[in-house]
Amino acid sequence: MAGSSQDWKKLATQKRDSVNDLIPKEWRISSVPSVEEQRDVTGKYIQQFLSDKEVEITETDAVGIVEQTSSGAWSAVEVTKAFCHRAAVAHRLVNCLHEIFFDQAIQDAQKLDDYYSKNKKPVGPLHGLPVSLKDQFHVKNVETTMGYVGWIGTFQGKKNTGKERVYESEMVKELRASGAVLYVKTSVPHTLMCGETVNNIIGYTWNPKNRNLSSGGSSGGEGALIGLKGSPVGLGTDIGGSIRIPAAFNGLYGIRPSVGRLPYEGMANSMDGQNSILSVVGPIAPTVGSLRLVVKSLLAQEPWLHDPICAELPWRDEQEKQILDLVKGSSSKLAFGLLKHDGCAAPTPPVRRALEIVVKTLEKLGHEVVEWKPPSHKRLGEICFKTWFYDGGADFREAFGLSGEPAAPQVAAPSEGTQVNATEIAAVNVERREAQKEYMEYWNSTKNQTSTGRPVDALICPLAPFPAARPQKYTYYGYSTFVNVLDYTSVVVPVTTVDKNVDKVNEGFKPIDDTDKSVHDAYDPEIYDGAHVAVQLVGRRFQEEKMLALAEFVGEAIKG
Repeated sequence: MAGSSQDWKKLATQKRDSVNDLIPKEWRISSVPSVEEQRDVTGKYIQQFLSDKEVEITETDAVGIVEQTSSGAWSAVEVTKAFCHRAAVAHRLVNCLHEIFFDQAIQDAQKLDDYYSKNKKPVGPLHGLPVSLKDQFHVKNVETTMGYVGWIGTFQGKKNTGKERVYESEMVKELRASGAVLYVKTSVPHTLMCGETVNNIIGYTWNPKNRNLSSGGSSGGEGALIGLKGSPVGLGTDIGGSIRIPAAFNGLYGIRPSVGRLPYEGMANSMDGQNSILSVVGPIAPTVGSLRLVVKSLLAQEPWLHDPICAELPWRDEQEKQILDLVKGSSSKLAFGLLKHDGCAAPTPPVRRALEIVVKTLEKLGHEVVEWKPPSHKRLGEICFKTWFYDGGADFREAFGLSGEPAAPQVAAPSEGTQVNATEIAAVNVERREAQKEYMEYWNSTKNQTSTGRPVDALICPLAPFPAARPQKYTYYGYSTFVNVLDYTSVVVPVTTVDKNVDKVNEGFKPIDDTDKSVHDAYDPEIYDGAHVAVQLVGRRFQEEKMLALAEFVGEAIKG
């Protein structure tokens, strides 16, 4: 039964305060500057609140951390405490945490240290590595609200199920078995269906590089936390871009794997049971090496033995080797497709410049880039949105109705939506399959455009038409959702930052339609100055090893 406005506001405030109270007093910062005073709170700004040793630890990537903890050079406890401290400060600056369980994490880290002291070897490939989790993962003795006030004190909105405190998602078990230390769960937009992160419990999660902007969504807390180096690697989910959007907006790498590559069993979710386009889990981190480490470690746990949707597909070194051979060979080269415009919304000037940087870098190294002229992306977008609203928004309305809280305007569930029937769902599934087949054959046909004799190795394209979204101005999702419809593998690669003196507004712009106009009108060089800009590299289904290798190559080439 829906509660009163006073009831849900009181409950949300109590929850927010209870989380903040878990931050040790010595780690609390007294005040946060306005965005006008301090737009960018990354780098030296957040470093001022930490010791030199904490800065050293937290600015080492996941691969480097595991090297230190697995050799005994750093203890799991000191690493965990350093990231707990930095995460606490990050939360104060940008509102990125839903759950804090520092005490449990330090206890778990101590157990790892005790094991190492006794056995002189690590527990597993992630020994002592702090890993943050999007608030869809169930962790024992930690609540999962997913941003819903009505889920507070329940198990996914249901009271007294017996699972409230003891249940864990499959991937959580595998992370623990690999030696990871879990310490926070990060913010999401209620419903999860939004490229911004906002809910009635913690408010809005801001972009730490440019606090005029969103950190992205729906794994926005992960993006913001990792962007502030309050986590070396975290796990998000993606049904329409929710790993890739926060990775791109925060200058990070993030992989959206194909459905079934990594385990999803036991996660909280929206629209559970909608199987036309499934959500997937994937890591976000500052380096590709960190992504690879986590993916390989999880696959080594043989998740297909415990998740019925997970494919029995161990890590394949040969896919990586194929790319490395093409990169290093003197007479061989790679071929890429380039999508400059999807026919629906034009990329803004900084995104266009990022695409140009990638293309020029690759061509300078002797690789080939051909124009991508695919089947209709507008059709793919229409298919995606049909699947999201099979139930007419009933799942969202039920969740909001538990407390009576309103939906944020960015994620408003339909007040009255028509549920589609089985015949209509079947028709969408057929349409999607036909679209996948059409796109597959187009990709095959690109062998006629390349000089390699192969279809393109990957597609370079925007992840969003803008570097990041301004609040309530994320009006077009087509650059991310087409990947979900096709179930392709995609990795975000950070490229540059917005320069207001270079990335000027295109004064002669003529929009295709209102959506195209809204994207163009939301871009302001002054507001966006300094924001991260990224692209995505898209590969075919189940090409995770290949795409990580390509992303690492492209990222290093841009830096070089």
